[in-house]
Amino acid sequence: MKRQPKGAKERAQTIQVWTYQQARTAAPYITSILRSLREHALEALLHHHRVKRLANRPGRPNRADLIAQHEAEKEAHRADDRFHGALDELQVMDIYTLDPIQGQALVPFVHNDQLAWYVFDLFDAQPLRFWRFQSDPEETRRPVTSMQRGSAAATRVV
Repeated sequence: MKRQPKGAKERAQTIQVWTYQQARTAAPYITSILRSLREHALEALLHHHRVKRLANRPGRPNRADLIAQHEAEKEAHRADDRFHGALDELQVMDIYTLDPIQGQALVPFVHNDQLAWYVFDLFDAQPLRFWRFQSDPEETRRPVTSMQRGSAAATRVV
């Protein structure tokens, strides 16, 4: 009998699934976190571009240029840390970002005994307007109907 190397076993991941009502109730909190996530992502991009722009200047950098580049790197690192902090806050609730810049996140639920996701859109007047199955392509958007608004109690999917 051959032994599998450590860590080779497939690990089951358990995630909390939400009801539509739970997701609607949490929408203001999710909105707040997604706004912070988006702001931190944009700020990090800004600082990373500044670092790249300073590093790509022609000629030999002077002292002021080196200091400016170092400060931009520190600011980029701080923004990255804030971004990851907000991201962790979402992931603790088993909510995952689809696109942090566009303010989109995925909230898990079960539909027809399959894992599905409410597509939370920060910039939509109704942030929980669409959903998709796990197996659907990323761009798939199905309108939320009374079937997805069901009152089934929240469970956990393995």
